[in-house]
Amino acid sequence: MKCKFCKFLLKFCGIFVALNVGLFLIFFYDLDGKLLFNVVEPFLKNHYDNMERKDVLKSPYEMDKFPKYKYDM
Repeated sequence: MKCKFCKFLLKFCGIFVALNVGLFLIFFYDLDGKLLFNVVEPFLKNHYDNMERKDVLKSPYEMDKFPKYKYDM
């Protein structure tokens, strides 16, 4: 039984060390930032640049539609 626990502990420590090494490499080489810059950002730019927006230059200009700028006291 002690041998099974030692094997389990050894596997657990090995997985833990490998996970920490992997996370350190991601941090050290800034792989998450590179992923965001090279994959996610172009996708988002393409999506949001192709959205239809209201053209404010084509809206009519009416002088009486603006609010009053004086305070009524």
